[in-house]
Amino acid sequence: MTTDNWQIGDVRITRIVELSATRTPDFGYRNLSTEEILRESWLRPHFATDDGQLKSCIQAFVIETPGRRIIVDTCVGNDKERGNPVWHQLQGPFLDDLAAAGYPPDGIDTVLCTHLHIDHVGWNTMLVDGEWRPTFPNARYLFGRVEWEHWQQETVSAIAGDVDHEIAEAVIDCAAVNRDSIGPIIAAGLHELVDMDHRVCDEVGLEPTPGHTPGHVSVVIASAGQRAVITGDLMHHPIQCALPGVASKFDHDVGRAQTTRRDFLGRYADDEVLVFGTHFAAPTAGRVVSHGDTWRFQVDAS
Repeated sequence: MTTDNWQIGDVRITRIVELSATRTPDFGYRNLSTEEILRESWLRPHFATDDGQLKSCIQAFVIETPGRRIIVDTCVGNDKERGNPVWHQLQGPFLDDLAAAGYPPDGIDTVLCTHLHIDHVGWNTMLVDGEWRPTFPNARYLFGRVEWEHWQQETVSAIAGDVDHEIAEAVIDCAAVNRDSIGPIIAAGLHELVDMDHRVCDEVGLEPTPGHTPGHVSVVIASAGQRAVITGDLMHHPIQCALPGVASKFDHDVGRAQTTRRDFLGRYADDEVLVFGTHFAAPTAGRVVSHGDTWRFQVDAS
């Protein structure tokens, strides 16, 4: 079980890790070399290995406010038919870890997806007696309206945009994800389509960060004068602070994703905002600091 907690004013943020991995840059990036990783020595030891591999993880964040329990991005999920062999028919302790952290599924009242890719919606549902049922039966599932409209198009056609088509079928797998992780939520009437700047509650709201997908959002938390933001996939790894032009093979619109990333880094740099990278390995949270013409990710020392 891997969990960590942070306090932002009256709001508690807890991360629940489903999977961790160390990979060469060719897995997820279209323009990144091992040599470039090694030059960014500040990445070690937390985010890169001595031989230039990138550390990352798949994790969810629970945001507990005085009145809400919100889970952000629900990872890969168990029992699902997936083209990626690491994710196929996964049998992990995610729900046990969630409950052990104090958040049994029936106590979650809001499920929030930054976007609808395969590793952000998996635990929306669970397999019960051969059927996919909502994992969080007492929750409203918030899907971005723009994201949903795009996703619906992708489920009935080829992957569009700049996405690397060679890996899209195995990794994004729209039809399967719709069938087992999104469709059952729609059928159960638990979903709610929201705008990209939707206010979830007094302490939590969405911020548009399109590019990785057309309707991608980040999650902003503010309480008692303190602020935090959960990135979603506008960045996949801290190296993109130093090299914001590095693009994911899964970006729908590479140019827009690069612009969004630079805007985000400029907006939050040299501030007291605590930034949570959705795929950042431990310690996961930190602050963006200026470094010449770009930025670095400075881990949280608290």
